[in-house]
Amino acid sequence: MSAEVDILLLDSDNTETARLADLIEGVAGEWSPFEEQHGFSIDGVDLDTAILPTGWRDRLIRVQNANTAALSGNPQYTGWCLDKEDLCVAKLCALREKDRNFVAALLDARLVDAAVITRRLSEVPTEHHPLGQDQVRHPV
Repeated sequence: MSAEVDILLLDSDNTETARLADLIEGVAGEWSPFEEQHGFSIDGVDLDTAILPTGWRDRLIRVQNANTAALSGNPQYTGWCLDKEDLCVAKLCALREKDRNFVAALLDARLVDAAVITRRLSEVPTEHHPLGQDQVRHPV
């Protein structure tokens, strides 16, 4: 139901990633000419915005096909998408109503595994635990 796409630029320098995320949002964010032309907006996120479980980079899903190519067909770019359960963890850590509804819909449709989500919630770095270092809130 959302008309937005979150983009995280992977770079070892999170300062540069944060700056580029702001630029992306400024050019293609909500209410931009980009959104008006294409029917969706792009939210730039950085590693401080997205809270993810340990090991998430190892589970990224590669996307490379005709849709990821330049108009000429070359070069063909590569996109990396979060594993579906890692995405649910990020959404539950944000804990906005729209995120809870998103995860609930995936669970109801049996598109994600609740046990995997629960396990990965416990793998979120402790500084992001809302109830302290020894407790993880499981809103699933």
